[in-house]
Amino acid sequence: MATIVPLSAIDPALVEELLDAAFGDGRHARTAYRIRERMDWLEALSFAALDDEDYLVGTIQLWPVALTDPKGRAHPMIMVGPVAVMPGRQGEGFGKALMAASLGAIDAGFDDGAAPLPQVMIGDPDYYDRWGFLADHTQGWHCPGPFEKHRLLARSGNPAILPGEGMLGPWMGTQV
Repeated sequence: MATIVPLSAIDPALVEELLDAAFGDGRHARTAYRIRERMDWLEALSFAALDDEDYLVGTIQLWPVALTDPKGRAHPMIMVGPVAVMPGRQGEGFGKALMAASLGAIDAGFDDGAAPLPQVMIGDPDYYDRWGFLADHTQGWHCPGPFEKHRLLARSGNPAILPGEGMLGPWMGTQV
């Protein structure tokens, strides 16, 4: 059974060790890191999973990003990921629990009737479609580095608001 805690309660060195174990030494060169470059993760939406013995087994970080359309308008979004689970502990439900915590926090933050910001991620479409992440509306989007178009996924309560084209990058406006 996972215990979900705010990521801010975890020693940052332990988080980095887990990310290295899950994604390898070259993880900083990935396109997702370029998209959220110079941004701080969103503390209220980022969590850690602890196992029954209180060992860190997973983390999820969410980031303020924007899709800049061809006219130069920035459309703020929330980037989900990395979702990291310690190798050897994958398949035990920690990733699902972390996704539920973060997406639940996003959805709960807008209980006044306002729609939450769209969310974007680079991930496995067969895994993340259960939470409404689809590549249907991202085919005209670009990233600052190599990526597979079918793995660029978006989740939005109203996909009609998503621009058809644009470049993903850090959100330089007011923090979300």
